[in-house]
Amino acid sequence: MEEMNIVALRLVVFVGVLSIMAMLEFVIPKRPLGFSKIKRWTTNSFFIVAGAVVIRIMAALPVPLAAVAAAYYAQTQGWGLFNMVDWPFWVELVLSLALLDMAIYFQHWASHKIPMLWMFHKVHHSDVDFDVTTAIRFHPIEIGLSMLYKIILIFLIGPAAAVVMLFEMILNGCAMFNHANIAMPKWLDSLVRLFLVTPDMHRVHHSKIREETDSNYGFSISLWDRLYGTYTAQPKMGHDLMSIGLPQHQNPEPTKILWLLKFPFMKDKE
Repeated sequence: MEEMNIVALRLVVFVGVLSIMAMLEFVIPKRPLGFSKIKRWTTNSFFIVAGAVVIRIMAALPVPLAAVAAAYYAQTQGWGLFNMVDWPFWVELVLSLALLDMAIYFQHWASHKIPMLWMFHKVHHSDVDFDVTTAIRFHPIEIGLSMLYKIILIFLIGPAAAVVMLFEMILNGCAMFNHANIAMPKWLDSLVRLFLVTPDMHRVHHSKIREETDSNYGFSISLWDRLYGTYTAQPKMGHDLMSIGLPQHQNPEPTKILWLLKFPFMKDKE
């Protein structure tokens, strides 16, 4: 019953944020989309379902392979930093959220630098347009690898299960926000990006220009890119003229489900 409540809560938050961002994209769009929205949304939605199936299959194994379950298991075994110390909960909460988010930054950086990881992550970057559904467009194998990485982090850090659930919801919510095709006033964007990654900041990361793609790795907190020297404020061509996606795949192929499933195993045109 508790597991069902957690799943229901995450689903409500996911659908709620997705719906709000989709409505804002309709009301205050940043850029016109170049390809069929219906086809892209259908394709991108397939990958969130496929990823969920992979996680459920992993969870059927005799070890806790879901993030919240891993936190419960780590607590029972006394694994991880915060299961070995007796610090105030608010300290553990703040440090856990910060450490987990910084670790996701490094995972994203590694996904661009390590060829084996990039072969799956490039499915996300192959999207020829940039909107809220780009946030859920990840190859199922990358979803599985990402979950294994989170499990290791949780076993090392030892955050409470409630903190892990909160982090997952924040991460997913921020990802949908900063992938949204919405036009924020410049003053608001400048204010928000002091702490959080904004759509204009993350859109730079989806540029087809390699040096821009290799920047702005943050998913939630914008501090990491500034701290580690990977921050790019604006795209060279401007947001209206910049091209999204991979330079060798500026065509309808990245909108096709079967093509994307095979894409990691295809010989790169580069």
